[in-house]
Amino acid sequence: MRLTEFWRRMYEHFGEAYAESFASDHVMSELGGRTVRQALDAGQEAKDVWRVVCDTQGVSGVLR
Repeated sequence: MRLTEFWRRMYEHFGEAYAESFASDHVMSELGGRTVRQALDAGQEAKDVWRVVCDTQGVSGVLR
């Protein structure tokens, strides 16, 4: 998954403002105690981060 697709999905599911806030502020143990932005910046695959977001936030659209 490209980052552009990841962010499109984030904006679609959360709205642009909340997606940005969530990605920057919400620390998730499933991402090693990092935020979405920190995980992506550390090189974690966007598809894996998206799966964590879906699993933890009850978002449909998990990549299989």
